[in-house]
Amino acid sequence: MAREGILYQGAAGRDTCLPDLLAASGLARLLWGAYDAAMSQSDEVSKGRRSFLLQAAATGAAAAAATAAAAQAPTPPQGAASPDASPSASPSVSEVRSEGRPGSDYMVDVLKSLGFEYICANPGSSFRGLHESIINYGGNSRPELITCMHEESSVAMAHGYFKAEGTPLPVMAHGTVGIQHASMAVYNAWCDRVPVYLILGNTLDATMRQPGVEWVHSVQDAAALVRDFTKWDDSPVSLQHFGESAVRAYKMAMTPPSGPVVIVADTELQEQPIHSDRTLVIPKLTPPSPPQAESGAVTELARLLVEAEQPLFIADRLARTPAGLERLVELAELLQAGVVSTIPNLMPPVGAGRMNFPTRHPLNQTYRSNAAIAAADVIVGLEISNFFGATNIFIDQVERTTRPAIRPDAKLITLNSTDLIQKANYQDFQRYAAVNMALTGDGEATLPSLIEAVRRLLTDQRKSTFERRGKALAEASAAARERFRGDAALAWDASPITTARLAAEIWEQIRKEDWSLVSGGLSGWPVRLWDFTKHYQHLGVSGGSGIGYGAPAAIGAALANRKHGRLSVNIQNDGDLMYAPGVLWTAAHHRIPVLTIMNNNRAYHEEMMHIQRMSNRRNRGVDRAHIGNEIDNPGIDYAKLAQSMGWYAEGPISNPRDIGPALKRAIAVVKRGEPAMVDVMVQPR
Repeated sequence: MAREGILYQGAAGRDTCLPDLLAASGLARLLWGAYDAAMSQSDEVSKGRRSFLLQAAATGAAAAAATAAAAQAPTPPQGAASPDASPSASPSVSEVRSEGRPGSDYMVDVLKSLGFEYICANPGSSFRGLHESIINYGGNSRPELITCMHEESSVAMAHGYFKAEGTPLPVMAHGTVGIQHASMAVYNAWCDRVPVYLILGNTLDATMRQPGVEWVHSVQDAAALVRDFTKWDDSPVSLQHFGESAVRAYKMAMTPPSGPVVIVADTELQEQPIHSDRTLVIPKLTPPSPPQAESGAVTELARLLVEAEQPLFIADRLARTPAGLERLVELAELLQAGVVSTIPNLMPPVGAGRMNFPTRHPLNQTYRSNAAIAAADVIVGLEISNFFGATNIFIDQVERTTRPAIRPDAKLITLNSTDLIQKANYQDFQRYAAVNMALTGDGEATLPSLIEAVRRLLTDQRKSTFERRGKALAEASAAARERFRGDAALAWDASPITTARLAAEIWEQIRKEDWSLVSGGLSGWPVRLWDFTKHYQHLGVSGGSGIGYGAPAAIGAALANRKHGRLSVNIQNDGDLMYAPGVLWTAAHHRIPVLTIMNNNRAYHEEMMHIQRMSNRRNRGVDRAHIGNEIDNPGIDYAKLAQSMGWYAEGPISNPRDIGPALKRAIAVVKRGEPAMVDVMVQPR
């Protein structure tokens, strides 16, 4: 809960002149005696002694001020650093080590007011003041510092954490180099509409920079590098400015459409003492209501849905919370309308952003998305950016072309908030889709009013029509699921192991647990074979398709799942892990339980398929397509890699009959609070 009106006092509560300090310290007689003796010496010596006296006086004044502060200061809060009383810790003449409470203590109180449980960082000197305040003044509790090996891993952990928990995990990054390392993960979060909260250390005042490295790690405009793919940023110039901007940043990040934000924490603000004459207030956080679509447009949409013969919803990043999933189920059942929640053949896959709809619900038409889209007369895209891709067929040939995937008379409607946050340079908004209606507002927040509008228009005759439609959709969905089960049995005993067999083996071991697929798609087989019913069971993809997301996002989500006792399952692509494998150490060090199954096909196989396509198009054969794409010769021993960082690990496994027993052993390790890996040699698709 936010605290207001917190008063921060400096070392002395009043103005104190130098003679008063000298008298209080008992140094006056000594100093004036030294001065009298100096007067009998030459002018040269006299000048040197006077310089000494001024230095000594300053030292005495600092000591007296510290003594007075110790006598007047209130009892420090729990977790505050204890003063060092050892003689060896006395400050030298040329350095005053402490002078009241540092600004970073106030910054920590601001972060605590926002309710952060953890904060991720790879350590850096530009936020050393804030780092020290977190662990000493703040007691390393709420937030607790999570040590990361790379800034990209820090941000990706925050990305995964939010999608599991629904609250941000802040990240500290170091100057110019830290933000450059973090930028790919920030872009993923931007494309995925995830509120990453980034605190960037920087020294703006050039006269305060230490010569050398501190100059090349400082910058005039610290957030400029990521401004094209962040929602908001600020560079506060005072502590009160920091407090207000930190709260504003949280509010901006969390307001749909969500996105990353950056607050620059200047080193001088962190390290300089809080002035005694300043009253600092921690602003109250008041979360805003999400924007909803205009009521008249909602009523018109309800009319079109009730009158439609084959209405269809395509949902992507709709369900921000469990309520979004529940409301979409309610709306679909009310209309007996089909829902498509993933179209895996698109890049990025439509619907892979969130867990929007139960996979085995009779109205789920994901298994037959092409047929469902082709038959629909009203198609509503819910928080979907790639609506053009969902309603058109793209042909990748020398002259790339598209053709409609829908009926000529189909009405296209969008309900999303992405129009409120578009920028120009980065093209994550996808190709423009010409639609019949475009409702602007948060999809999840608008669903309750849409449901009520539909209820008001229902008649007994339409309900009867809906029932017949729902029965036909259920039969079609069941038939599609049955076909997938048959397809999964193909090459069941093959080695390397098929992706379908691996997905089936994992499901057999986790289906009775409270599980969460924190990362990994395995060619879409989990969506086809597993029973997804809860919001946290599918966290979606990276957003920007930036490689290096999977492992840290999975561990961030597992950190969120830990307190809930969920079994976090990560199906980890091999090439993705090698971008920043140091995140394995983070999981072991902080005892973050996660089950990682390596999808080890020893290649960047999607890229290999692109080279195969180019080779075929040019009639050159595909026998050399592996060059530059394989991760082999030598093959990476992921089990040993994980073991070297403190994990339990087995593999590589190439016999499909060995998967089940290995998974059982690994799950037992995860249940006792540790990370575990099973490395499996699999076929490319």
